[in-house]
Amino acid sequence: MRIYAVCVYVFLYTPIAIIALFSFSAGRSASQLEGFSVQWYGRALNNPFVMDALGNSLFVAFVSATLASVLGTLAAVGLQGIRGPARALFDALIYIAVMIPGIVIGIATLIALVTVFGVVNPWLEAFWPGSAPAPTLRMGMGSLIAAHTMFTLALVIIIVRARLAGLEGALTEASADLYATPLGTFRQITLPLIAPAILAGFLLSFTFSFDDFIIAFFVAGSETTLPIYIFSSIRRGITPEVNAIGTMVMGASLIMLVVAQLILRRGQKR
Repeated sequence: MRIYAVCVYVFLYTPIAIIALFSFSAGRSASQLEGFSVQWYGRALNNPFVMDALGNSLFVAFVSATLASVLGTLAAVGLQGIRGPARALFDALIYIAVMIPGIVIGIATLIALVTVFGVVNPWLEAFWPGSAPAPTLRMGMGSLIAAHTMFTLALVIIIVRARLAGLEGALTEASADLYATPLGTFRQITLPLIAPAILAGFLLSFTFSFDDFIIAFFVAGSETTLPIYIFSSIRRGITPEVNAIGTMVMGASLIMLVVAQLILRRGQKR
């Protein structure tokens, strides 16, 4: 069994290790190691297109992860009080949202947004006051944030609900016996106990949003995120600069995933 596990990890992480190794090549070939150099990291960090795409990815990931954490926490707390068939229905919907392929979410979000824009934009143009042109809803940063929030919301709900299920009900009952309001109980007892799960959900949501390409490809409009830039660069030809960008993205993602797992484990021990 241990040998099988080792083989699985080798199969998963060998391509990542190869990309990281070739990112230090001194030559221009992305598939040959010609000397050792960190020049491609410098070129990537000094490339204005890369930095613009990185800034867009960080902004979208932070805003969508924040919204998903807030909305997901509220939803998880609200779902704790539901029992019976309604609970089973909501559970099924949440898990289905996690299981749906990204390309399906991307296409569905694109169709939904185009439909909404087609209905709202004529109304804005007809009833917009003054002589100034009415604003037009279109694909861009807002649609990216909305799609990524929807994509990561179910993940936060699952993580926070798992933490809520492990809490002792006697704590909230004791709080009610001491005449604490529901809001006071949530703020002073529930929220501090589920804070590690919320933070872990935020980090995972940030990572998923930052790394996402499929959904962003459909709803980004004229905006460019880092995964979209990498895809465009690969179509023009692979260079060690692409390897360097990929290595930095993978390194940051792995660090955030490890931190999220450590926070979850520490919260469960408490």
